[in-house]
Amino acid sequence: MGVGYESITMDPSRAQFNGTGPRAMAYGAHDLSFGYPKGVTVVDIVPDSIRHMIHDHWSNYPPVNPMWHYLLGVIYIFLFIFSVTGNCLVMHLIMKNKTLKTPANMLVFNLAFSDFGMQVTQFPPYIHNCFQGGVWMFSPFFCELYAFLGAVFGLCSLWTLAFISFDRYNVIVNGVSSAPLTKGRAFLYILFCYAYAIGWSIPPYLKGRTVIGILDSCSFDYLSRDVNRRSYGLCIFTFDFVIPLTIIVCSYVFIVKAIFAHEKAMREQAKKMNVSTLRSNDSNAQSAEVRIAKVAMTNVALWIICWTPYAAVVLRGLAFDQSGLTPLVSMLPALLAKTVSVYNPMIYAINHPKFRLALQKTLPWFCIHEPEDKPSDNQSNTTNVENKE
Repeated sequence: MGVGYESITMDPSRAQFNGTGPRAMAYGAHDLSFGYPKGVTVVDIVPDSIRHMIHDHWSNYPPVNPMWHYLLGVIYIFLFIFSVTGNCLVMHLIMKNKTLKTPANMLVFNLAFSDFGMQVTQFPPYIHNCFQGGVWMFSPFFCELYAFLGAVFGLCSLWTLAFISFDRYNVIVNGVSSAPLTKGRAFLYILFCYAYAIGWSIPPYLKGRTVIGILDSCSFDYLSRDVNRRSYGLCIFTFDFVIPLTIIVCSYVFIVKAIFAHEKAMREQAKKMNVSTLRSNDSNAQSAEVRIAKVAMTNVALWIICWTPYAAVVLRGLAFDQSGLTPLVSMLPALLAKTVSVYNPMIYAINHPKFRLALQKTLPWFCIHEPEDKPSDNQSNTTNVENKE
């Protein structure tokens, strides 16, 4: 059935990369344990061609149990299907419906495209590695390219989300006094996102990447603590996590404050006119500000939940005690960060009334039943805000 435990312990080079090394250790043993023999480290199971890309930190840890590779491979398959389907649907709706071809939706389209690009370049190689024993199965050059493309599309999505949040803040909070987003400015925002992402991704690509932790994927080196790599990692943390997070959080905080102030003013005006409400269809038990506050909190919370663990791992590797960074601890936050490409299409597009109307008309078999709302003058402002959100 392959190589047994004894032969692997005596001759680790056979188990490094014979195409069945990890699986042979899992299934070729004489006992019922499912894993690796005692004393084998992460570095022992990698092929010679990529051994120079493994940080010395990982020589302190045994390989991840093979079951994790298969489990993560299955999870990534489902994430890939849902993400590609959702993002392709958003791009299809925007291209096929004139009502959705707005400057603001250019940013939504770019978000869907960058998320789609990340999925098609990152997930297939990762899934392949998961079901081939959990070791990087491709060349060092492809490892560099894989890490570069992942950084470009990931950073592009992050900054596109920041611009979408800022645009919503500008429209909802500043209202008619703000300069409307034009197609030219939206194009400049998109151009900035790609130029900024490529600019930050090129330096580590030229200097070399590291196959990290669980060995299924490649990323930039956040474990080495020389001046160049540490300064680069801390700059990435600041300019590509802290700043976008600040823009997104502040934008939605001001949006919620503006909605609460608007609703308060409408209630006071209704009280002066001796009517219960200024809206003709105020049959909903839940007020407008509560609905929009929930949307805002959902957007911010998902962003923080998905990206903060990965940022924390990077920051710990660069500046704090590295002993807690095991292969699995380094990998699971990266998986969580990639799940945003599944949520983004639903949060920023498919869940909105205009997109649902377009989906209902374009794909009637999708069983979407979105009523066409025709707001009156006294409720148009709040309705526009809700549609924007």
